[in-house]
Amino acid sequence: MGDQQRLSPDEQVRSAREAFESGQDFTIAVEEEFALVDPETLELTNRFEELKASASGTDLDEHLVGELIASEIEIKTGRCANFGEAAERMTERRAQLSELADRFGVGLAATGTHPWSRWQDQRIIDTPHYRRNNEILQYVVWRNNSFGIHAHVGIRGADRAVAVCNAFRNVLPELLALSASSPFVEDCVTGLHSVRTEIFTRLFPRCGVPDSFESWDEYERYVRFLYDTRSIDEHTQIWWSVRPHLAYPTVEVRICDAQPGLADAQSLAALIHSLAARFARALDEGEPLPNLPNRLIEENLWRAIRHGLSDGLIDFETGVVVPARARIEALIEWVAPVAEEIGAAPFLAVPEANAAERQYARLEELGSHRDVFAELVRKPRERVGG
Repeated sequence: MGDQQRLSPDEQVRSAREAFESGQDFTIAVEEEFALVDPETLELTNRFEELKASASGTDLDEHLVGELIASEIEIKTGRCANFGEAAERMTERRAQLSELADRFGVGLAATGTHPWSRWQDQRIIDTPHYRRNNEILQYVVWRNNSFGIHAHVGIRGADRAVAVCNAFRNVLPELLALSASSPFVEDCVTGLHSVRTEIFTRLFPRCGVPDSFESWDEYERYVRFLYDTRSIDEHTQIWWSVRPHLAYPTVEVRICDAQPGLADAQSLAALIHSLAARFARALDEGEPLPNLPNRLIEENLWRAIRHGLSDGLIDFETGVVVPARARIEALIEWVAPVAEEIGAAPFLAVPEANAAERQYARLEELGSHRDVFAELVRKPRERVGG
């Protein structure tokens, strides 16, 4: 959810535009959120501060941050020049986090929600930023015990960054379908594939699918309006599923559930990276891109929430429902030329089953969603670390 804003609103908006205008294309940084769990009970456990303090002075320290609740931890790759470097950093960070957690006897989980731990038992971490969000949002922030994976892709040019965000809106459902990993919450087998999306995007203000903006100027007017009306006092309080970031010259994609497996996380990040580069290439070459209204994107988003990859998404050019996997395959084919250039091509794949599908399949075999979760996290170095 971001760090406390240190600049004035005017300084933040002005510096963001300047950063985009002088930014670098197609850098990539990935952020992964993990649940901290008791290794015996598998309940969420409020141990973040201990892990963070222990990492002080190590190579991991600057890449390890808190994320709202003390039973959650986030690792960051840092900015990478190409996807091969990012993939290596993802592997390294997971290994470093697993080693740290092992030393403290803490388990790690990387599904979009915890299957049964109560939100009432989680503690908000004590920082100015999160104290402020707690004050503003109350129940909305208390209830947000969810875990995701975010990717930041560098885009040069403020107008170009806004246009890339516009393009990403159209494929948010495909990215969610691919990443869905949260079928269980509150001791309930929900029947959904991404209940995290229902918890986060349906509760938070300024969340989910953003409007399409014609230019940076239009986007800036909206941001200034939010500041002027005291709707926000930090730029990170715009929680859309894709946004131009106002602290870094990146487009940040935030729609995806956390990934239990490293390979799936790398493949998902590679697709996001490739899509950003392909959208920018299309804009540069005058290739038309879809600009769907929110009401249509939301139709596919619900399909992704409910069924993940196991059912269909609407092809709005034909008006036909096609298998979600076919939509992902078409995107991979479309981005292939730029994926080669940025080092992402070797990581692109459509899995036989996404994380939610695998959990439902194991539920059929094991009979208990708690046993399914236990299987995912009992061996964190093997399951989460690689």
